[in-house]
Formats: sequence, C-alpha cells, structure tokens
Amino acid sequence: MKKRSYILVAALVTGLMACDNTESVEKEPVKAETVRDLPADPITGVDATGRPASAGKYTYFSFKNGIVPAADSASNRWDLAFKATTILVNGGTSGPGNAGAVLLDGIFDEISTLPATAPIRQDQGADLAIPTGSGKGWYSYNPANNLIVPIAGKVLIVKTTEGNYAKVEILSYYKGAPATVNTATDEARYYTFRYVLQPDGTSNFQ
Repeated sequence: MKKRSYILVAALVTGLMACDNTESVEKEPVKAETVRDLPADPITGVDATGRPASAGKYTYFSFKNGIVPAADSASNRWDLAFKATTILVNGGTSGPGNAGAVLLDGIFDEISTLPATAPIRQDQGADLAIPTGSGKGWYSYNPANNLIVPIAGKVLIVKTTEGNYAKVEILSYYKGAPATVNTATDEARYYTFRYVLQPDGTSNFQ
C-alpha cells in the first residue's frame, strides 16, 4: 500500500513540474519584416494633358498572406489597399472587414504598444484612417521636383481583419528604395515598408 502511495505522489510531483515548465516557457519576441517594392498603381505613361497615367487600381495587402488578388477586394482577406499615396483600410466605407488604423508620432523601434489615447479608426468616406495629403499623413510632397518623401517619426498601428495588430513604418515610395531619389529616373508608387505583426491579439510589440 505504501509503495503504491509513493508511486502516486511521484506521478503527481512529475505532473506539477511539467505544468510549471510549460507555463515558464517564454514567447519568442516578434520580429520586424520588410516588404519591398509593393506596387501602388504604378505610372504607365502620360495622358493627353501630359499628366501621369496609370491603371487606377489598388493593390491589396494582407499582413498574413502578402499581396491579395484584386478579385478578393470585397472580402476580408486583405488589411490595407495602396494606390499612389492613398492607403485604405479594410473597414468602414472602404471594405467589409473590421480592419482599422491610427497614425502615431514616434520612433518605430521605441513604440511598444498602442497608446490608450490613440484609438483605432476606420475609413469614413474621404475621412481616411490613414490621412493623405502632403504633411497631413505619412508623407510630404515637394512640387519643385515632384518628390514624395515619408515623414520621419510617423508610425502606423494597424488592426488587421483577423483582430491582430501590426506597427508599420513606410521607408520609401520609389522602386528599389534609393537613398537619394532622382524623380527623373526613379519609378514612383512602389512602397517599401517594415512592420511588426503581433499574432496573439495584443498590441504588445516587444
């Protein structure tokens, strides 16, 4: 009888130790990923007035699956849509999903969570969650040389259609992300950005 009791106690202790070991396993920190040269309705030529011409189509992007076919634009398979300097979220008036975003002032590597004072927004007609226009959102425009430059210290927090969070920093608007842009030769409307996606449903980016 005593031998049986010892066996039961030993089994119980082993089980408790196994539980403790499982609970003590730390999650791996989320890592930054980089998307390079995502096309955002690239310029195909000039129209009759001499202005840039393009297909006028958005590129749909999912943080989980990458570029999504335009045929799925009416689904919740995408999170953001890019066309020139405009970025839509899949929520509100721009899509059937529950995605949203907010633009923050801060340093990408230093933003560890979504501030309580910066609620996620969805697109409402012309009132976009990610503002467009020079100096109003993520970029500035120099009409003297037609140069579009991401504003330093601007970081997007995006809520995906799956309810997860990503922080995003747009690095370049030109193909190849050149350190010095020559607007006469460098192709515009190609986004390079880095992001950190937290897949556990929290906005903890550490």
